[in-house]
Amino acid sequence: MPTPDLPALPAATGAARARPEALWPGLLLSLLLAAAAFALGRALPLVGGAVLGIVLGLGVRNALPLPARTAPGIRFSSKVLLQAAVILLGFGLDLHQVLRTGLSSLAVTLVTLSVAFLTAWALARLLKVHHVLGTLIGVGTAICGGSAIAAVAPILRPDEHDTALAMSTIFLFNLVAVLLFPPLGHLLGLSQAGFGLWAGTAINDTSSVVAAGYHYGQAAGDIATVVKLARATLIIPICLALAGWQLWRARGRDGDRPDLRGIVPWFILGFLVASALRSAGPVPAALLGPLHLAAEFLIVLALTAIGLSADLRRMAATGARPLLLGLGTWFAVAASSLLVQALLHQS
Repeated sequence: MPTPDLPALPAATGAARARPEALWPGLLLSLLLAAAAFALGRALPLVGGAVLGIVLGLGVRNALPLPARTAPGIRFSSKVLLQAAVILLGFGLDLHQVLRTGLSSLAVTLVTLSVAFLTAWALARLLKVHHVLGTLIGVGTAICGGSAIAAVAPILRPDEHDTALAMSTIFLFNLVAVLLFPPLGHLLGLSQAGFGLWAGTAINDTSSVVAAGYHYGQAAGDIATVVKLARATLIIPICLALAGWQLWRARGRDGDRPDLRGIVPWFILGFLVASALRSAGPVPAALLGPLHLAAEFLIVLALTAIGLSADLRRMAATGARPLLLGLGTWFAVAASSLLVQALLHQS
């Protein structure tokens, strides 16, 4: 969330390059809260550690002024450690299962992607939201939340205000999704596979997908993770298409070429390598349980750090039109995912 002491664009690369000593204040704060959330989640499994982590992070962030020196560690926890958790989850999935799940979800993913962009474009025109802000919200909803916005920002070159508004809008619906999707899934009678596919195609950010999926069940979490990672790879063709559009608009003007660095989600390759190692057999079976437990804790840690990044007062001050655009796009994606699943008998 854009706040005076927590910058609007928490890029994983920036967090990774920070000096180690600069990470400790925010990392220790995130670890302490995450440990409490993880322990409480074991005692209250119906709520879960991920949800409790978000709630604890939000409570501390909005009740106490956080020193600026905590920002690097919080960014590191919410981005880099989340990516580490995703890689560890790969050790629990057979590569053949990953490929089958990714391919079987392709139809739903492509439909929801198209729906997201069309809805964001139409609502931006209807609500008189600037096309760049509408595109940022559409990309964030369609692909992978804040990570997608960060990837396309060097291409679209929005001003900081538009980037902050898009991040705030996407972040709000990530929080809502973690809390709302599991009970809705039970209300709709979705199977583990059906919920995993729904969460993987309809929730924005990777952390929220993983949290909601594993809260619903182990199988749902596995499927949601694979579907989400397959969906995240689509940021590459989307960035290339946006870059081509920008180049066409900038034809004849020198020095206005879009920046394509950072569009490849490298942690997905790590996930696939981990899954391949699991499939090939060199990973001892005795290690699989501890690896999954470590991934579960890192997810709680990342969600706690995300809660620590959210200033609810500034979120409420972003204005109604971007929130309405985000809400409409998010609802359209969630509904279209369920509709396509029902038509294909995948729910």
